[in-house]
Amino acid sequence: EGSDQHRGWFQSSLLSSCAIHGHAPYKAVLTHGFTVDMNGEKMSKSRGNVIAPQEIMKKYGADILRLWIASVDYTKEQRVSNDILDRVADAYRRVRNTTKYLLSNIGDFDPASDTVAVAKMLPLDRWAVAAAYRLQQEIISAYDAYDFHTIYHKLYNFCTVEMGGFYLDIIKDRQYTMQKDSIGRRSAQTAIHHIAQAMVRWMAPILSFTADEIWKYLPDSDQPSVLLSQWYDQLYDIDNTDEMNFQFWQQVIDVRNSFLKEMEILRNETGVGSTLAVEVDFYCNEKLYQTLSKLDDEMRFVLITSKVRLSPVSEKPGDAVHHPLANSDEVWVKVSASQQKKCDRCWHFVEDIGRDASHPEICGRCVTNVDGAGEERRFA
Repeated sequence: EGSDQHRGWFQSSLLSSCAIHGHAPYKAVLTHGFTVDMNGEKMSKSRGNVIAPQEIMKKYGADILRLWIASVDYTKEQRVSNDILDRVADAYRRVRNTTKYLLSNIGDFDPASDTVAVAKMLPLDRWAVAAAYRLQQEIISAYDAYDFHTIYHKLYNFCTVEMGGFYLDIIKDRQYTMQKDSIGRRSAQTAIHHIAQAMVRWMAPILSFTADEIWKYLPDSDQPSVLLSQWYDQLYDIDNTDEMNFQFWQQVIDVRNSFLKEMEILRNETGVGSTLAVEVDFYCNEKLYQTLSKLDDEMRFVLITSKVRLSPVSEKPGDAVHHPLANSDEVWVKVSASQQKKCDRCWHFVEDIGRDASHPEICGRCVTNVDGAGEERRFA
């Protein structure tokens, strides 16, 4: 029925029940607006602008229909069209592909024996778990308030920005080049496991079928269905007093973004494809210099490049590009193609390739991971 009528029925039943019984006849009421077409017009067969739910499910699947409903502000009119559904389907694939990547990297992970204690995890992994912890608090609050479109946007942004745009790219090197049982690799898997366990629960009320499918592949699901589980309680936060706290990693992300902007320009001008094929120089003030120096040589792993050099701003050359950052920080960036050879195993361009005669095509770091005691990572 129309908005005036369906709200009217709840209103009249409320008044009647209060008059007769002294209380409302329901615990809560949530109402929503009309579903209209792209132009805000009421759907009708005569206009030919009707999109039936059965058609949506046949083309996209039931979870896309559910995700579209969750993505709109139901307090207003709900617009739907094929273009809108296509965009929702793209967002769905982003979330689904993120969870597929998480699952694909814990295939050999046994939580009972391989979980790394929080104190021994790498700071970047602790940051990722803490980011999930903070997001989970916001998502639970949004569910409690029936604020579904906020959940949709926060889940999508988490998969796109924190995970896809930062964390998951960085840990690929550890996942694929370090020794199987190394702390560096198991630390990343521990974080991935925690995040996957939390994400599947965030998704369950909205993407029920997808969440239940994911649930079957998690290594330690304790219920036959995710719909019978509770919120994941193994996440944790990082304290603001920690040396590598959220503010620290946000500064690193800002600097990384300035590098990626210059990398894109170099890629367009020279055809250099991978960030691993370049070296980058940062020229910064004393405060930012001290912040970035905490990562030492591992700054290159955060940037996914082969060489990073930090210098005082007084040493910046004329061709370094200025990038203002948040909190009045600023950095000058110079990106150049590497002149070193490419390691066949890790794809880094470094100078020590072939120094071990038994492995002439790989770098010293990879030799350590293949034949030696294994590489040690401290931060990322």
